[in-house]
Amino acid sequence: MGSAHPRQEGPADLRLVPPALAAWATAAYALDTAPGVLTGVVVVCLVAAGGLLLPLRWRQRWRRRRRRPFGTVGRSTAGPSVTVERPLTSRPPGTAGRGPGAGDVDARDGRSAASRAPARGEPGEPPVTEPDAEPPPTAGRGPVVALLKPPAVRAAVALALLCAAAAATSAGLHGADLRSGPVPGLARQFAGVTAEVEVTSDPRLTRPRVTGTRLAPPSVVLNARVRGVQTANGSVTATRTPVLVIVDTGRHGGREWLKLLPSTRLRITGRLAPPAVGGDRIAAVLRVRDRAVPEVVAEPSEAQRFAGRLRAGLRQATDGLPADPRALLPGLVVGDTSRITPELDEAFKETDLAHTLAVSGSNLTIILALLLGPPGLAQRSERRGLAPRLGIPLRATAVLGGVLTLGFVVVCRPDPSVLRAAACGAVVLLALATGRRRSLIPALATAVLLLVLYDPWLARSYGFLLSVLATGALLTLAPRWSAALRRRRVPPRLAEALAAAAAAQAVCAPVVVVLSARVSLVAVPCNLLAEFAIAPATVLGFAALATAPVAMPVAEALARGASWPAGWLADVARTGAALPGAGVDWPGGWAGAATLALVTPVVVAVGRRLLRHPWLCAACGVLLVLAVVQPPPLTRVVTGWPPPGWRLAMCDVGQGDATVLAAGEGTGVVVDAGPDPWLVDRCLRDLGITRIPLVVLTHFHADHVAGLPGVLRGRSVGAIETTGLEEPADQARFVRRHAAARGIAVRGARAGERRRTGDLSWQVLWPPPGQSPQGAVADAANDASVTLLVRSAGLRMLLLGDLEPPAQQALLRGPEAASLGGVDVLKVAHHGSAYQDPELIRRAAPRLALISCGADNPYGHPAPGTVAALRAGGAGVLRTDLDGAMAVVGAGAELWVARD
Repeated sequence: MGSAHPRQEGPADLRLVPPALAAWATAAYALDTAPGVLTGVVVVCLVAAGGLLLPLRWRQRWRRRRRRPFGTVGRSTAGPSVTVERPLTSRPPGTAGRGPGAGDVDARDGRSAASRAPARGEPGEPPVTEPDAEPPPTAGRGPVVALLKPPAVRAAVALALLCAAAAATSAGLHGADLRSGPVPGLARQFAGVTAEVEVTSDPRLTRPRVTGTRLAPPSVVLNARVRGVQTANGSVTATRTPVLVIVDTGRHGGREWLKLLPSTRLRITGRLAPPAVGGDRIAAVLRVRDRAVPEVVAEPSEAQRFAGRLRAGLRQATDGLPADPRALLPGLVVGDTSRITPELDEAFKETDLAHTLAVSGSNLTIILALLLGPPGLAQRSERRGLAPRLGIPLRATAVLGGVLTLGFVVVCRPDPSVLRAAACGAVVLLALATGRRRSLIPALATAVLLLVLYDPWLARSYGFLLSVLATGALLTLAPRWSAALRRRRVPPRLAEALAAAAAAQAVCAPVVVVLSARVSLVAVPCNLLAEFAIAPATVLGFAALATAPVAMPVAEALARGASWPAGWLADVARTGAALPGAGVDWPGGWAGAATLALVTPVVVAVGRRLLRHPWLCAACGVLLVLAVVQPPPLTRVVTGWPPPGWRLAMCDVGQGDATVLAAGEGTGVVVDAGPDPWLVDRCLRDLGITRIPLVVLTHFHADHVAGLPGVLRGRSVGAIETTGLEEPADQARFVRRHAAARGIAVRGARAGERRRTGDLSWQVLWPPPGQSPQGAVADAANDASVTLLVRSAGLRMLLLGDLEPPAQQALLRGPEAASLGGVDVLKVAHHGSAYQDPELIRRAAPRLALISCGADNPYGHPAPGTVAALRAGGAGVLRTDLDGAMAVVGAGAELWVARD
């Protein structure tokens, strides 16, 4: 927050915190509560608040009746008047007849009259107070002590109850939108409808996902509000029900749907369904199929059209940039993440930098800081920033800041995340204007209270919770930690940056664990390295946004300047995520969050003690670096993984296949990539694989090829070899697209090929050249699987891909059938399904059978009959769903398996 001209202030003012928390908790509870229960909650809160406030009101009236003009306490109406005189020394000179004396305590703030203003006696005469008067018990102790007085406690509790009642009322009204109208009932019937909807968010593409053996095409998703539903008789029922619209893009790719702007009205024909998860802000899901072009019935508002032109101009200005800056800049500036790839998104999540991809209060803060200058100087004659340089007075600067905030909300869309960012940015704007940290806590509490009352669904938003926690940590913990670091001779700028990153991470980590079941060890250093790039990227990006509609060449030049810090951000995220020890697994859910919340203060206390011993602190830093970097020799000594002399490793990638053949130090041939890039990348990192002379993709099913980006990430890859049958065609294009992006050659594998690298050699047994498998598309793709016979250090290993019984029988009839007998290791075909040729199992007679399958998969893999047949033939059977990743070690007659 800066330290220019800091003011010495008392304790933080926490009086608005309980009302804000009460409103937050009540809104979260009340959104799906029955109306009768909700009414009872509101009535109880109002009655209880009234019961607490009425005695305070009566007490104030009684105090006012006791106060009379000086010299008279009271006068009887039924007899002779009685006047009671007070000693003249009880008042300062010159104050007779002017209300309460210096010893009286003002009921408004608990301070004496003398403590509020100087005496009005003779010029130069010091104020005089009663000799017997004692100072008020709360004088000079701040609002925290005043809050503990019984009247103040009553008022605070009453205010919290009133805020809770207001939140319950607002949440009840918002929750009623989900239950009212015909849409919820039609969704429970899975009815087809024709509806008029108003778009309330930017359309976005879903991430590609693996469903079975296919890579499901992305869909266009947008939030909308149903304004009218056409019934069977043709009549239209008006409503305002929020829904989630999912458009199956098909072959047209959804390009026209992605151009829609918020406030556009559409006529949609689709099928309603209940939401998969309750407790969300939608009443139904409206799925639209086979619709290439949306039917627009009303154009968007002028403000949204203007914002859309600005956003489109920024995308156009960044078109010529390298891939990472091209994707990141729109996200940094206006929250447009449509170009960010799943790999880059995963890297930002791994390093806890995902907050930079969403619009946050820091975006607005940077722009306002550019306008107002450093904190603490905004109200001083030496204030800095663009405003004083342009001769703009302070009040006009404040108005201009408000206009910028409003424009920020319009351009970045007034959805909950942007409103949260604007509120948090307004909190920091108060810091820039006053330089007072003490006023920021009530400002943050006020922002939370108003936002929860405006949109109660924010009370259940993890993003809102993280934003408030991070802001609160910056306002409370970060200044203290920064001061402690400066006392230990850490440079001020570095101390502030380190304290801010550490405080935000410590407070937010328990919530992040609920979402990811993982704790990042590189979050603080990555956020420190990213901090220096966020401000220039944001400023230049906003400049490009503003100039794009009027001067595109200037906008492109500004975007090129912003591409350097944006590229640095991407490099930091990718490098941090690629480290073997970038994060540690942690129990998920709220139980894991509570455990981490208990552990964090212990870690902080230990860290404070370590700061007193520089050498011990340095030793712990070295140990942490080693834990994060995990040099392979050290890792093997500590964990035993990978075992020395391993020959084959089967990765645990869920329901899919990914096998690695050792070909030297840090080198391996990869056979299949599994369904998840992150899982296969982690497996290869654990094995220490940095160079891959060949990737063999046995066939193009998604559970074998969708993880290819993870295999290619940060590694030198020589070539990719695939089957000749390019089915499914979209997944074959997926492979070729990623190979072309990296400049990697793709070639077909044919039976009879023999290759060698180091001590590793292999022979392609299947598919035969010029032969296309017959049958259904899925079976044909499986029967076209590349089958390998591998030799390494005297071990013979047979990898069958996903061959079905027809292809297995044909393999037994082929010219290489004699080489199939008596193998040491068998990679069982098709995840151990029931479709196996018994003769092939008997002919192979493996000593060890490995099955790659996912836990609780819906296919029942591996089939009990297949496992029993393998064991009956004398094979030891291991499976990734139960045994995890496995590495085969041995040479010749010796054979054993290590598990990760």
